[in-house]
Amino acid sequence: MIDLKRNSKKDLVPATGVRSRRSSIYRPGQTDDFKISRGRFSNFLTCKRCFYLDRVMGLDAPGTPGWTLNETTDLLLKKEFDECRTTQTPHRLFSKNSLDHLVPFKHPDMDKWRDSLRHGLIKRYKGTNIILTGGVDDIWQDTNTKELVVVDYKSQANRKPLDPTSYLSDVYHEGYKTQMDFYSFLLEEMGFSVSKTAYFLVCNADRDADGFFGEMKFSESLIPYDWNADWIPSKVEEMIEVMNNSSIPEGNESCKNCAYAKQRSLFNA
Repeated sequence: MIDLKRNSKKDLVPATGVRSRRSSIYRPGQTDDFKISRGRFSNFLTCKRCFYLDRVMGLDAPGTPGWTLNETTDLLLKKEFDECRTTQTPHRLFSKNSLDHLVPFKHPDMDKWRDSLRHGLIKRYKGTNIILTGGVDDIWQDTNTKELVVVDYKSQANRKPLDPTSYLSDVYHEGYKTQMDFYSFLLEEMGFSVSKTAYFLVCNADRDADGFFGEMKFSESLIPYDWNADWIPSKVEEMIEVMNNSSIPEGNESCKNCAYAKQRSLFNA
């Protein structure tokens, strides 16, 4: 898509291609604290060059439209789980999945942890100036072990069978697993005991309904995922090393953003 820059009043303004807020740009060798969100960390894993151009060089990449339907599903689910959080009772889905020992986790910072834009889970990485953050969809608790259970809501419209094996083996869901690993890592670093099993709550829209009729039907499935964060520290340290280097790293040869920029530059020569 072609993205046009607008100001806070939604008026069109000249696009410079660079960010103006200096606090969002990292200077190699700086000692001031700098936040790296789960999304930016995922960008590093996907293409180091694009990550560097964004975080260090301050390039302002074109945006994408918001996922308002997905966000609405998340919002409504949070309302349901918050009712159970207040009463500390199992959600309706728990009984259906033999998970009556779970309840939504009650904590005074829950709203902050779910606010990915302003707060989220937050932890300094091993005494460095890098602050890792990530906004979770929800956290449940095992009433038997007191361990926390990380949960991520996903909305889709797919006719494929929805089972753990096919869902987790989908190459397009690799990033989902990274999310779970990262959130679980942060919670453990924050001092919490975290269950090794996390859950994707997948809401799948029915594409075979007879019509729309002003509503859309969804099925709900819990997909268990045994997270693993052993790989995260080495990748975070690699990311910090890249950020402190004055040279732009090589990109991913499959990165379409890099390929587009390279091809476009040929027309400007």
